[in-house]
Amino acid sequence: MVFGGLMMLFQGIAAIAKDDVFVATRHYVYEFDLTAWGWIHLILGIIVTLVGVALFTGATWARVVGVALTGLAMLANFLWAPYAPVWSIILIALNAFVIWALCAAPSPPE
Repeated sequence: MVFGGLMMLFQGIAAIAKDDVFVATRHYVYEFDLTAWGWIHLILGIIVTLVGVALFTGATWARVVGVALTGLAMLANFLWAPYAPVWSIILIALNAFVIWALCAAPSPPE
């Protein structure tokens, strides 16, 4: 989860810093300015990374929040697909694996 969050963070920084390197489609339903998408990915990446670090404590709340945030990250990467399709598919698959791992992990001892 930390890795996925960092990759979203870097994706956001790249979109904010140099938004003319991405190919934009003309008639995309969820069309935002690439700077706006960059801020969305940057903020979501920071939050996902922080919750990923909190998972190392074994807190149950971090697993629940992690599943929800990783789902949001999957949605954000799906909507980002016209701008960077291969990278989006890789991060969607990584996030799906993270959700599976968070849901299948054994409960911490009480």
